[in-house]
Amino acid sequence: MSTVFVLNAGSSSLKYQLVDPETGSVSAHGSVERIGEPGGPAPDHGAAVRTALGRLTAQGADAPVAVGHRVVHGGDRFDRAVVVDEQVEAAIDHLSRLAPLHNPAALAGIRAARAALPGVPHVAVFDTAFHRTIPDAAATYAIDADLAKRYGIRRYGFHGTSHRFVSRAAAAFLGRPVEELKMIVLHIGNGASACAIDGGRSIETSMGMTPLEGLVMGTRSGDIDPAVLFHLHREAGLDFDELETLLNSRSGLLGLTGHGDMRDVQAAALDGVDHAELALSVYRHRIRRYIGAYTAELRGLDAVVFTAGVGERDPLLRRRSLAGLEHLGVQVDIDRNELASTRARRISPEGSPVAVLVVPTNEELEIARQTVELV
Repeated sequence: MSTVFVLNAGSSSLKYQLVDPETGSVSAHGSVERIGEPGGPAPDHGAAVRTALGRLTAQGADAPVAVGHRVVHGGDRFDRAVVVDEQVEAAIDHLSRLAPLHNPAALAGIRAARAALPGVPHVAVFDTAFHRTIPDAAATYAIDADLAKRYGIRRYGFHGTSHRFVSRAAAAFLGRPVEELKMIVLHIGNGASACAIDGGRSIETSMGMTPLEGLVMGTRSGDIDPAVLFHLHREAGLDFDELETLLNSRSGLLGLTGHGDMRDVQAAALDGVDHAELALSVYRHRIRRYIGAYTAELRGLDAVVFTAGVGERDPLLRRRSLAGLEHLGVQVDIDRNELASTRARRISPEGSPVAVLVVPTNEELEIARQTVELV
């Protein structure tokens, strides 16, 4: 069996899986937490990678044929996965200015893994790469063009690895070539994004230059009038760091209700808490708004696909988010929607013009597949 060692390196954690890209089977998985922290199991990413490899050896796992690395930001440089060399490392380092919380950690993981496994190819798979097909009209912000070019300000989009995997899995479920389908994929988790996919290509997505734009999320605001920040700076005295923390860490469901977890918000709403029901209404309204806009951009619609933690497991959210879209051909079968499953499934009635699906995402498998396709 040929396996790929898939690594997702964070600033203080390293998640890993040993994946068979053909069957999707996972022969080993785990994580190393608290990297660099006092009392933690690994002082740096090099030690974390060696710890993970030691665990694989102890379990008798097969040696990987390649290593696939998740990298959040590929900027406008990378439109697909690439084999890592010194030039690629330098580019990922340079792009850290656009993703200071993510790219440095990914680069540390890449360097540590290349040192520990020098005899196999290493591949960087970028979350932004899938969205490089978005047309300029959708990617361009209406600000000073020279400033935008100088500082890399444009829509990049994120969750691309998930959107790519799910769109192809949805097409396979429907038994149709992805090249002939128009679909909207809703990646709804603590972080959330919508993506309009035409013929397997991303043509629009809700996250922008950063993962802050777009849908309401667990702790992120999503879309907001930029002048709100100027007003809070002048009137409330919030500085730039405080404003950034507000929108990224103290907004979304958490800001509206005090709960960042959808399950807690749903429970509060069922208990009759008014602000919880309002928060859910805001959340659903944002989803419907994007579905309407993306249906117009696609000039038709074959499927709406829910994925990720909330999208896969919350039937009430799915049903209420799509309520009122019957004129677009979007309908939900109540019984099918309530059925709990870990498999891809249709939750729309038979014969409805638009297929509404729930398709579990698997970013690690997508990374493994892109890795073996390249090497």
